[in-house]
Amino acid sequence: MNAANGQDERPRRARSWWRHLGRALCPVPESREELVELLRRAHGRGLLGRDALDMMESALQVSEMQVRDIMIPRSQMEVVDRNQPIEDFLPHVIETAHSRFPVIDGDRDRVVGILLAKDLLQYFDPRHRQGFNLRDMLRPAIFIPESKRLNVLLREFRSSRNHMAIVVDEYGQVAGLVTIEDVLEQIVGEIEDEHDVDEIETLILPHGDGVYVIKGTLPVEDFNEYFHTDYSTAEMDTVAGLVIAALGHLPKRGESVVLGPFRFEVLHADSRRIHLLRATRLPAGAAEGGAAGAEDG
Repeated sequence: MNAANGQDERPRRARSWWRHLGRALCPVPESREELVELLRRAHGRGLLGRDALDMMESALQVSEMQVRDIMIPRSQMEVVDRNQPIEDFLPHVIETAHSRFPVIDGDRDRVVGILLAKDLLQYFDPRHRQGFNLRDMLRPAIFIPESKRLNVLLREFRSSRNHMAIVVDEYGQVAGLVTIEDVLEQIVGEIEDEHDVDEIETLILPHGDGVYVIKGTLPVEDFNEYFHTDYSTAEMDTVAGLVIAALGHLPKRGESVVLGPFRFEVLHADSRRIHLLRATRLPAGAAEGGAAGAEDG
């Protein structure tokens, strides 16, 4: 009996030994940082392309980001008021060229649905114009909290087939909106179409209380003009460049630095560039240079 048990143990021990040997030769990453480092080594050996590496790093960071980091603030939402005649809001719809619009009932806190621009095509058909009713065109609006993780939101977008969600704060008031395109851009980079323009309003998103989310590609000159600052443009053209120069390395998410009247915190970066920054205006007298480390984990 004992001999039989001993014989049964030998294959198990052999398999266990091979597992330990495999782990020693090909160590399994035990943290996100180790996984990123493994991916970067694979890129260095030519096993991964640069674009693939950037997307993998971005996909990992998306799971740590929240809706409030990328949402379009309430003040910049392009909306349609259902109490207005279509003749009044149609020029605005055409001018902005968006595919979806939140529909409000007189107040931005009263979002009653989502209008798809393509549904307005019926208005131009003489057979349907007389009976056209905006209320019949509305799709249900999805409401989500500011704290929702982007990877969870992306999964919900895919399962529900919705492309836009209204973001609400802790008091239930509308804080902004987010689209599936906004989330995907955090993974694959900017998705531009023929209507996209690099207006400063698309590069600086005010979040209130002196906090702004800005894109790393924002020119320093435009930042200075918008905030009435005097950051030097002699060596760096973009705000991301200023932050990298101040830190002395390409930072990870969570690292921050104080430059003049602003603290810049990295919200999204990969192995090649900074995508998003949070710029916080400091109280008078608190401005000074200095850097802080990245978030743990």
